Amino acid sequence: MNSNSTITDLRPRERIGTDVLVVGGGAAGVAAAITAARQGVKVTLLERYGFCGGGAVAGMSGTICGMYMASDIPGANPDQLVHGFAAEFAQRMSACGGLTPPVRYGKTYSLVHDPLAWRNVADAMLADAGVTVLFHTLATEVLLEGGERVAGVQAFTKQGKFQIEAGLTVDASGDADLAAMAGFATRIGHDGTVQNPTMIFRIQGVDVARFTAAYGPDTILGEAVSKQIVDLNAAGRYRLPRAKIFLFPSPREGELLCNCTRITGADGRELNSILVRDFTEAEIEGRKQVSEYARFFRDHLQGCERSWVNDTGVQVGVRQSRQIAGTAVLANHDVMHGTKFATGIARSAWPIELHAGARPRLSWLIDDYYEIPYECFVPARGESLLAAGRCLSAEHEAMASARVTAQCFSYGHAIGHAAALALREKLAPRQIDGAAVRDLLNRDGAGLGVAPARVRVIA
Repeated sequence: MNSNSTITDLRPRERIGTDVLVVGGGAAGVAAAITAARQGVKVTLLERYGFCGGGAVAGMSGTICGMYMASDIPGANPDQLVHGFAAEFAQRMSACGGLTPPVRYGKTYSLVHDPLAWRNVADAMLADAGVTVLFHTLATEVLLEGGERVAGVQAFTKQGKFQIEAGLTVDASGDADLAAMAGFATRIGHDGTVQNPTMIFRIQGVDVARFTAAYGPDTILGEAVSKQIVDLNAAGRYRLPRAKIFLFPSPREGELLCNCTRITGADGRELNSILVRDFTEAEIEGRKQVSEYARFFRDHLQGCERSWVNDTGVQVGVRQSRQIAGTAVLANHDVMHGTKFATGIARSAWPIELHAGARPRLSWLIDDYYEIPYECFVPARGESLLAAGRCLSAEHEAMASARVTAQCFSYGHAIGHAAALALREKLAPRQIDGAAVRDLLNRDGAGLGVAPARVRVIA
């Protein structure tokens, strides 16, 4: 830069105030904003896209995973575990034809949604709750008082910069952006290595009845298809880096939702979406893989002979990036052994789902569930800040279970209550008893019940 150059933005800056500021409009952010607003506080939600949905819509994960228990009994009926806000949102989508009935996913079930229905339901629920929504708005700096208190953010818009001052701020960015901006401790994956992103896409023109008759009701396709992929790769006819693929019939006629790409760097690294060059490489490689898998489907899968790619995610789906360092950490063994917490504010029976190599590894918790404690969303350092969503404080493998959509709805539901409680009672988030939040969730129909007698105590 020339020594006479200056960095500036001469557009007028707008300054607004709010009780609760939620940054990020994914499942957790939407749930947090609506829940807090329902408690009578003024809520503002910032979202960088022109719609809500986060990984579920922009990343096109396309399913509400984590709603049901897992069972080893073949053909066992869906046993719903998660209630409260997640169930309310699902019911609203189902009512407008935007959600399938439960579909088999290995040892459990999932729900497949129409991304337009997701956006419309979120818009309506946010409006009904009185949340102020600012789309196409990106938080770029935090307002930090005394090096510890997050007092809001400065955000970029096409109109100019906004300074948004808040009594309490919720980091629902998915990437712990605000915690990182404030200089608070964060963690990234396993020694800095994260799970690879994926480019999810949809194909139209499918004879879904014939497809299902050929491959069965399980959306995780069987060994015959995996072997076919391996053999065709070996013969040099395709470049399909992942052999175990997930294909979900969607609410739209003749459509499959396709979760099958495996995106790594040209150098073989797992790409990290908080690194701009990695994120860029992932988008380009993801689109290449979509074309290759779609060609394989047309050539070799029954019912897909006349299919075409209808759409891809607006961005690659991000499984893991940066997380807060919380006052508690959800441990790998908590997930594997079904640990319960007196301050548990959400439940999950979703498997540890590790995507590495040609085949994802699923580790199931059968006929049981674990709980996620409130303290996993309270930064170890910093005031007036809470996290919500997949940037929770968790070990690497625990994160591979706890990150999915139904649980993110539950986290937002809890953090919305905690934010309103903190303001109403003039408490710091770290002073709030997670058991009190659990009680509020139960009054909302979350069905968490009383804290179990056998729990791991948060130190």
